[in-house]
Order: sequence, then C-alpha cells, then structure tokens
Amino acid sequence: MKAFIPYGGYWSTPFARWSGELAHLHAIEFAAHVTKAELARRELDPTVFDFAAYGLTVPQKSSFYGVPWFGGMIGADTLTGPTINQACATGARLFSTAAGEIATGGASTCLIVSGDRCSNGPHLYYPAPHGPGGTGASEDWVLDSFSNDPWARCAMVQTAENVAAREGITTEEQHEVVLHRSEQYAQALADEAAFLKRFMTLPFDVPDARFRKTQAVMEADTGIHPSTAEGLAKLKPVMPDGTVTFGGQTHPADGSAAAIVVESAERAAELASNPDITIELVSFGLARVEKAHMPAAPIPASLQALERAGKTIADMAAIKSHNPFAVNDIAFARAMGIDWRSMNNFGSSLIWGHPQGPTGVRAIIELIEELALKGGGYGLFQGCAAGDSSMAVVLKVG
Repeated sequence: MKAFIPYGGYWSTPFARWSGELAHLHAIEFAAHVTKAELARRELDPTVFDFAAYGLTVPQKSSFYGVPWFGGMIGADTLTGPTINQACATGARLFSTAAGEIATGGASTCLIVSGDRCSNGPHLYYPAPHGPGGTGASEDWVLDSFSNDPWARCAMVQTAENVAAREGITTEEQHEVVLHRSEQYAQALADEAAFLKRFMTLPFDVPDARFRKTQAVMEADTGIHPSTAEGLAKLKPVMPDGTVTFGGQTHPADGSAAAIVVESAERAAELASNPDITIELVSFGLARVEKAHMPAAPIPASLQALERAGKTIADMAAIKSHNPFAVNDIAFARAMGIDWRSMNNFGSSLIWGHPQGPTGVRAIIELIEELALKGGGYGLFQGCAAGDSSMAVVLKVG
C-alpha cells in the first residue's frame, strides 16, 4: 500500500472509565488539546498535514463541523477531511481511510485522530409529525446502542452468549482469559509504566473544561478494577442461563488517540524518533457474520487481511484484538488454531476499557511498540464492531 507511519509518530492519552477523570471534556476539543501538545513535543508543524480524518462515535456539541473545526484548533486551518464512525471498528477504518487517500494520490501526509466520550452521552429526540399525536421518538445514544441492535434485535451481550453457546465456551474459561489479560496489562505498568510511556505522556495533566488549568493528574489508565479468581467466581452471568459476567467484558471509557500516516518510507524516516525503525501498513480486512454473532466477526476479517498480505496467522509475530468480551479471544484462537495466551501482550481493551473510536487506534499503537521491542515482524490487529461486523489490519515493523 506504500503507506508508512513514522516510528513515534503516534500517541494516546490514558483511558478513564466513564464518569471518571475525563467525563467533563468535550471529545473533539480534548483531542485537539492533546494533539497540539503532542505535535509540539515532536517539533512538528501542524501545517505539514494535507489530509485528516477524525473518528467520532458519540456525537458532541458542534461535532457537525468535524475536521475543519479540529484543524483550526490545532493550528492547521486549511486542513480538511471526513468524520468517521464505524462503531468499534472506527480505529481500523481511520488507518484504512488514510492509506486509501495516499494510494489514490489525494494526500501525502495524513493525520488520523479519534477522541470519544462515552460519559454523558446525548439524549436524542427525533420529531415525528405524522406519529400518533405528533409524538416523536427518543434514544439514549450510548446506552440504547449497547442494549439494542435494531437489525439483530438484541443487546450486544446476547451476541457474546450466542457465540459462547455455539462454541461451547464456559464462564470459567472466560474468567481464565480475564485473569491472564490482567497479568499482561500488569507488564505495561511495570517499571513505572515503562511500556505505556513509549506512546503516552505520563503523568497526564487533565485540563478543566475550559482548558485553562490542570484539574487532575492521571498516572496511567484509571477505573480498572483488579480481578482475582475468587472475585470472578462470585459473579453471576448478566443474562439468565448465560455465561458472560460483568467480569468477562470490557467497560465503557473516555479517551483520545492519534497517529500520523505518511506516503513514503523516506518521508516517515524524516519524521520518526528512530529512523531505523520502519512501520508499513500492509493490508486490511472487512467482514460481517450471521446476525447476532458479533464476537465471531474478527475471524473472517482477519483471514481476508492475511490473504491480502500473502501471510498466515503463523507469520504474525504479535496479535492484538479489541476484545469487548473474553468470548472474542477464545473463539478467534480456536478458529485460527493458536493459543489465546499468545495474544494481547501488554494489555487490551478487555482490561483498559473501550472509548469506542480511540480503542483500535491505541491497540494498533501498542501492536507497533510490541513489534519494535521484538525487533520487528508482522502484526495483526482485529476487532469486532456493532452490526456483527469487524475490521482487521496487518502491518509490518522492520
């Protein structure tokens, strides 16, 4: 695809559980605040970009103005591009959009950013003049989306139960995954969060709503409840006769993440903190599975991305997943013939949370850093999304 990412040309804020430290911040204004600071830290002029894409899955006030507003706030008032919402696959779609823009000659240096806030989601009212008595319809954007797929007519947790039933996945196996994922995330916190500090500015100063002063300081991700075998064993399934507990799924979160995508390896090297490390976007995959089986969707999406890359799962030196349910990783590993323990080193969204748009961007950043620590190789990111869909990304670090 000839789209490269400069090593170190990416960042993420810590993630906070919804109603936590970041709940008061407008997602787009917060993303601009962070982006401006991170570009300055890298001594990058924001006018270097000729295209941007912003990932937003939860509407914010004035978000209609998208990238032009965001660009103005970071000091790039000629910058434009789309606002993208592909639910939980928004992160992967942002990378695909930038790579496609480069491939068609529409841009040479792209900035992709996603900031989302599940906290304080909008309550929407849709007028219906011809409805009974002219009464319109309403919804809570975040909570109603979690609880009702209008096509499958079920909550997202039901899709996990459907895959668990088909694959014979037990609660005990799901909890085993949770405990192991917690141990992997603990590796990211070791040595004063050394792994996180490879792409995250820590401690992180949380601004007030007007971005005038520091309101709080985050040492790392917050709102994560430590899991123990004893604690998990006490949890009952969320649904009657089900297998998925609250411990076996992720939590909604708030946060922001970004990456820089450029046209050529030479240009990426100029912008990289270490020009000896190359990062190439190799291929993408997109798939949708049968109704109400969302956690299984990453399987065909990954196979498609691997086929397009001319690689197999055995060629992947590292694998990252967006795993809203532990069921996701178990089903994927069984289908691919791998050990789920080999996936998600240094953490995953199952543990650090899911602010939707930024989730996949952060996971891909972590994938890059894991591959860099290993001395390079191919990596796969995959994650499911609303509507029983998924996207996957294959990249190469050399």
